[in-house]
Amino acid sequence: MRTPVVAGNWKMNTTLADATALARAVVDGVDGITGVTTVVCPPAVSLVPVSMALTGSNVFIGAQDVNPNSQGAHTGELSADMLAGLCTYVIVGHSERRSLYGEDDAITAAKARASLGSGLRPIVCVGESLEVRDTGNAASLVASQVKGSLARISDISQVAIAYEPVWAIGTGRAASPEIAQEMASTIRSAVAALYSDEAANGIPILYGGSVNPDNAVSYAASPDVDGALVGGAALDGVAFARIVDAVAASG
Repeated sequence: MRTPVVAGNWKMNTTLADATALARAVVDGVDGITGVTTVVCPPAVSLVPVSMALTGSNVFIGAQDVNPNSQGAHTGELSADMLAGLCTYVIVGHSERRSLYGEDDAITAAKARASLGSGLRPIVCVGESLEVRDTGNAASLVASQVKGSLARISDISQVAIAYEPVWAIGTGRAASPEIAQEMASTIRSAVAALYSDEAANGIPILYGGSVNPDNAVSYAASPDVDGALVGGAALDGVAFARIVDAVAASG
């Protein structure tokens, strides 16, 4: 039985004070909700105060990115070992990292391996552009991304995968629940081909892309969608808690 995951990616938003207040709002909002793993991923500068605000709650903290190197001359970067002292989860391969900073499947896989090696649980992101979808190649591209982004990862049990169609990120144009289910099934089949049916059936697959309290239940009802990677709605504690509640109710 897979436990759903709802992760809020705050991206480059919130001051220290805002982040602490938002974390407390999330804690209050999800109090008493069971059957779902709730994660918030604040900016790196807010990891410490948010971690303190989450103390004693059922909300986990995650990082938005990680450097695959263990240490050294990488100005401005954070290693997995550094993050492991505060975080449980880390997002790797987000479409914004891929499109804005040129990160590819190989870099994503290296980040995932480094994360696992330090005891972090990576949320590996995959997804196609609108151009790829319009040409009918979405499934083949995403399956290829899964294979490349999981390269040389032996223990898949600690990994979550997020399907985030690039054309639905921050646009207000969400993929239909049917598309989300189709692509989640494609991802699960790709994982099964790499590992086993048992391994594939054990990992949570999230949908990310303009998720909000009104559409979350439709995604959660899909048999292969096990939660959400939430962007804009994660910046509103009440809205985010409603998404968590919707996913829990569908579990």
